[in-house]
Amino acid sequence: MHHKGTQIIETPRLLLRPFTMDDAEAMFRNWNADKEVTKFLTWQAAQSVEETKAVLQSWVMSYADPSFYQWAVEWKELQEVVGSISVVKKDETTDTVHIGYAMGKKWWHKGITTEAFQAIIPFLFEEVEVNRIESQHDPNNPHSGQVMKKCGLIYEGTLRQADRNNQGIVDAAIYSLLKEEWEKRKQ
Repeated sequence: MHHKGTQIIETPRLLLRPFTMDDAEAMFRNWNADKEVTKFLTWQAAQSVEETKAVLQSWVMSYADPSFYQWAVEWKELQEVVGSISVVKKDETTDTVHIGYAMGKKWWHKGITTEAFQAIIPFLFEEVEVNRIESQHDPNNPHSGQVMKKCGLIYEGTLRQADRNNQGIVDAAIYSLLKEEWEKRKQ
């Protein structure tokens, strides 16, 4: 992989960009403190803006690393962040990245997560030169799987009790998209 860091990517409705400390209030209010948003995630809902600031501080410092990919999903109409999408794991031996995302529930079912995910796919394949983009979800959260399907990821199977989230030990439905598949679809 040829790491480029978290680059600005624009779509018709969204601006994907690095987070700044100025995003703390909106992040806390829009999704970071919402237990419904974090129900199927691996991190707990923030209890305070200070907790959110601590997370942001860590991310802002990590932007110096070109292999760190953490995008703020800014809704252009509001000019504030409504979610995040990131590379949560990477495997340099297979040129694989694993994508995770969180979106404020006020923006669920509006195609925003799909739009953000679709926007980072060309960047990851063309610029970073990954070979495989993968993601997974708890089968009890099927809407997350719908996002993956809409982005062209292919369901590979469900690993039994292979993950842990805020519900405990759970199954993991795995999806992926290979660079060669993506290139064929582009033509």
